[in-house]
Order: sequence, then C-alpha cells, then structure tokens
Amino acid sequence: MTAPSTFGLSSEARNLHWLLTNLVEEVPGIRSVAVVSSDGLLLLSSDPGRNEEARQVRETPRAGPRGSAADLATVVSGVGSLTIGAARLMDFGPVKHTMVAMDEGSLFVMSISDGSLLGVHGSAECDMSVVAYHMALFVGRAGHVLTPELRSELRKSLESESSQPTGSAR
Repeated sequence: MTAPSTFGLSSEARNLHWLLTNLVEEVPGIRSVAVVSSDGLLLLSSDPGRNEEARQVRETPRAGPRGSAADLATVVSGVGSLTIGAARLMDFGPVKHTMVAMDEGSLFVMSISDGSLLGVHGSAECDMSVVAYHMALFVGRAGHVLTPELRSELRKSLESESSQPTGSAR
C-alpha cells in the first residue's frame, strides 16, 4: 500500500491515516479499506489510486472491487444502507456489522459511532475473525474523533489529492 500524503493535515487526520495504514499492513488478507461518511462520501482509503504504483496494483486481477476506492466506497455505502433499512424494518436496533462471504473474497462493513462506515475487502484466505477484531479496534479508536470538522477535512484532502496529476510529487 502506498500511503497518501498527510502533509498539512491535523493531528487527528494524520492519526486516522496511520490507523488505516496499520490495519491494512498488519492484517493478512486485507485487499482494500474505505471509510465512508453517513452520506456515502469516501473519507479515507487504503487505495489512493493517485500514482503509478497504486495503478499497477489496481490492474492486477482481484486487487479489489475493480481496484478502485470509489467502487469500494459505493458498495460499502449501499450495503450499509440496505442493512440499516432492514434493521429498522425488523425493529432489532442499530446494525453493528455486516459480512458478505463470496467464493473468492469477503466484504466486511462495520458502523462507526457517527454513522460513518468502515468497509474492508478481504481475500478468500483472510481469517474473518481476525479482520473483524481489527476492524473493531479501528472503530473504537477512530469513532470518537470522527467529528463533522474532521470529516470535512478528510473530504477536502481526498479532493485535493484527486485534482493532482497522476505521478506528481506531493
């Protein structure tokens, strides 16, 4: 994984980037991770997709859902909305987490305290309980700092990253 530039970000934003990097690097089988706001916007991703190395990873088979952070964010947002609607319909309380097991991988979605979602795309070989444990640690550490101000800062950071030419120095 190539970490996005955190230059100029607040300490809270840098801390979230660090937590995300650790999640991806320390848990075997994680292919990509996205943090999505309650309104479906990508806030943080393990796949910046802004440089040549990230593009090569995306072009390899099964690097992620089409290798794109935006695609993973869309799927996570959709799954989150569907399960929240189902929980309301069934009157069972808020959704804590969702897992979708597929032949060649898994999708994990976990709620963060502010309505945001943490989504993880894992390989078929990943240990689901280990992934879920580390996601819960991330949510526990990140949930209390994900304020509206920080969400806005993270969105602006992603927007400024995407406006830079591919392969440019940061």
